[in-house]
Amino acid sequence: MALRLLPFRQYDEQDVVNMFALESDLALPSTTGDGVGSNGVFVKVTDGNFDQDVITYDGNDYLGKTDYPFVGGDMYPSNPLTVAAVTDGEIPLGLTLNQTAKTDENGEKLLYNTTKKEELQAVLPGQSVPIATKGIFTLSAAAYDGAMAVGTGIAISANAGKVTGAAPTDSTAFGTVIGTGSRATTNGGLTDQFGGDYIIVKLG
Repeated sequence: MALRLLPFRQYDEQDVVNMFALESDLALPSTTGDGVGSNGVFVKVTDGNFDQDVITYDGNDYLGKTDYPFVGGDMYPSNPLTVAAVTDGEIPLGLTLNQTAKTDENGEKLLYNTTKKEELQAVLPGQSVPIATKGIFTLSAAAYDGAMAVGTGIAISANAGKVTGAAPTDSTAFGTVIGTGSRATTNGGLTDQFGGDYIIVKLG
């Protein structure tokens, strides 16, 4: 898995929005992948219609085969309020704290292993994903484009969901780089999953 959001972070739970799910077709096939379903992805609201039912039920291939007798009515629950990766020039709602994924590293559906899902800090397709709107976060090189320096503003890059450097006074800037660093990619002959360049950003 290409980690975008590294462990060091400081935020208040009151600044976390838990009302939206990632658009279902953007979920990662596996927790070993990387994409807009990863954590540390900057997102925007794509459906904020609160007149809808709190939960919708639909047929979904993620449930597996459901056309056997007496199980043909199985339906998959989803949150109809959705977000997607923000695009260049837009201001995001915040960044995702969990990944949205279908299976674990062995190809086993997380639907059937809640403990493993929690250990991997993942949510299922259609489930609400926590989105931090303020705070201090550590982003790996997989979450940003270009060289970054302390004092640089951050704005959404040409790659959806990622950030790039901007003048702090830029109208599209929504945060500031307050630290940079790099970890060795190996430690004692072992691969460091947190290795590589990183930046620490302040949002809000």
